[in-house]
Parts: sequence; C-alpha cells; structure tokens
Amino acid sequence: MDEYTFSVVIPAHNEEKYISRCIAGIKRAEHYAYSAKVEIIVVANRCTDRTSEISEKYGAKVIVNDKKCISAIRNAGINAASGKIIVTIDADSIMSKNSLCEIKERLESGKYIGGGSPMRFDRMSVGILCSAAAVAVNLIPIMMKNKAALSGGMFWFYKQTFIDIGGFDETLISLEDMDFASRLNSYGKSCNKKFGSLKHSYIITSSRKFDEFGDFYLIKNMKMTKRLFTGKDREAADKFYYNVR
Repeated sequence: MDEYTFSVVIPAHNEEKYISRCIAGIKRAEHYAYSAKVEIIVVANRCTDRTSEISEKYGAKVIVNDKKCISAIRNAGINAASGKIIVTIDADSIMSKNSLCEIKERLESGKYIGGGSPMRFDRMSVGILCSAAAVAVNLIPIMMKNKAALSGGMFWFYKQTFIDIGGFDETLISLEDMDFASRLNSYGKSCNKKFGSLKHSYIITSSRKFDEFGDFYLIKNMKMTKRLFTGKDREAADKFYYNVR
C-alpha cells in the first residue's frame, strides 16, 4: 500500500471547467515539496458532467457523495484519505507552487495545529471589494466570539487532528469552514500550538459566484448574506451554493 505524505481533498459539483487546473496546481506543488508523495481525492457530488472522468484522467482518486451538505462531502474525502497530512481545497481554486512545502514545514515544526491560507480572486472589481467587506462585517461577531482571526481558503492539518476534533460539523449547511477553523484553533491552544496562515503561499480562486450573480449581489441582498452566515439556513444555502448550476 502506498504511503502518502499528503492527501489533498477536493469537493466537486460539476467542476469540469476547473478541476484540471486545480489538480495541475497540486501536482506542481508536489514537485516543489521534494520527497513528499501526494494523494489527490476528488469527492464528486451530484455531478452530471465530466468532472469524474477528467479527475481520473489527471490521476485523482474519485469517490462519490451525493449529500447536499459540504461538511459531509469534505468528511467523506478525508475519511477515505491515506495521507498523514490533510489539505482541503475547492475545485475552482489553485494552490501556489510552494504551498505543500510550507504546510509540511509548519506542521513538522511542532508549533502549529494546522491553519488556512490567504486567498486571491482571479479578477477584482469595486463590487467584489465591497462584497468582501460585507462578508468581513458578518464574520466579525464570529471571530470575536471565538477570539481568533481565522484564515481559511485552504485548510491543512494532520488527519489525526481531524479525528480528534470530530471533523466538519454535518449539522451545518454553510459556514462549516469557520466552525472547523474555530474548533481547530481551540484544540491547538489546548496543545500549546497555534492556528496559522501560510505566509509565502496562497490560493487563487475563481470569481464565478460574482460572474453568476453580479459583483454587488451580496451587497444588494444583505438579508440573504446574513442568513448564509447563520450556518443553518437551507433555503439560502441552496440558492447560493447547492442549486446554482
């Protein structure tokens, strides 16, 4: 049986347009991580396009999970993972070439329980900047409650840590990433370790939500934006995430 240093888990719902670029970015980062061996797991969720076919063509392992719950999708991929270190990234995002190398260095230093990554959009506009500010306003109460400024985008941690904190919360319909980061941060404190953000690496993520809804959509629909940040609103989550394409 292969021994993997990393398992990179990618939730994917009809991602034929993006998945090859995501996987190519992981493979490039594998090259820069020297002796590290990387397993790529694509969790195909209700796909009706060529996502699975393309993923397998580029060397990824594909598993299927058809739940309308991003936490369950992430958990399915991580539970199937063989690597000691887990990285989660969305299918429409691309990690920079030094990402895996920096993640490995941080975890092996013994100072970090895990962490996130800075994120850049593949295009920027006044509307996207304003929308990002609106999201930040909604996150402030959550961040103050958890007493941490938590970075997300791409999460990294040991698989054993994932098991210890119980994985992603499947009772949440959205905001599962912030909840996971908060619990990861709290667990780290109990182990005298920090929740960190990569300093030299980042991800580039698509602006497709803005392409689909408009750059000012979150500003014009603040009530729905707030509903998304409850983590429990099925109607809002379906409208913005699960039933879009």
